[in-house]
Amino acid sequence: RDDDDINDVASMAGVNLNEESARILATNSDLVGTQMQSCKDEPFLAAVPLHKRILETAKKLGITDVPAEVVTFISHATQSRLRTVIEKVTVITQHRMESYKDDEWYEQATDVRSQLKFFEQLERLEKQRKDEQEREILLKAAKSRSRQEDPEQARLKQKAKEMQQQELAQMRQRDANLTALAAIGPRKKRKLDAPGLLTIGGEGAGLCGGSQAGLGTGSPRQYPRQKITRVNLRDFIFYMEQEREMSRSLLLYRALLK
Repeated sequence: RDDDDINDVASMAGVNLNEESARILATNSDLVGTQMQSCKDEPFLAAVPLHKRILETAKKLGITDVPAEVVTFISHATQSRLRTVIEKVTVITQHRMESYKDDEWYEQATDVRSQLKFFEQLERLEKQRKDEQEREILLKAAKSRSRQEDPEQARLKQKAKEMQQQELAQMRQRDANLTALAAIGPRKKRKLDAPGLLTIGGEGAGLCGGSQAGLGTGSPRQYPRQKITRVNLRDFIFYMEQEREMSRSLLLYRALLK
């Protein structure tokens, strides 16, 4: 009788229950027949060492008993905190690695790297000029043939002799290197194995699926390269400086001293 009442109400509303049931089954066909159950609650940290550590801290506060639920709760809280820290530090690292060179809304104002290269080049030229001046002085002292030589003149001659011997040794080493390179010949680029092939004992074994007759002739499968985010100490320091709880902590000061 209840089913009849429901059918009457549905028919009065213009709804066909058979069509609605078929539509629901077609929409959620992947969920029909599946059984859902809760997974086992596994702690993030090892329970025994964590419980021992909590008891050591609790005894200082006059607490002698700590139930297992507290250990599980602290373990989950640690996992959540660690996940939050990693997410924030990852965002900081991605912002640091982001490049705006190709962005049309940004223009380059200064280039510190080019400036440093320019100063290094100036220092190199200045050092080269001083070396040339010292070399000329030593060569003049070595060519002088005065009979009465003071100790300073003798020292300059000895230094010029050592410099000439060092230059001669460098020239010999350079000639030996060029001779060895000429004997070896031009370097050949190593051929990279095609992706999807595994070389074992000098024979190729296909990993992409397919018959053994077509080894090496199949089209290589392009695997997407996983992007790796490398976090350094500077990113962690920036994160700790932004956090209110850690901006004045001893951990931040220790990180700054490293």
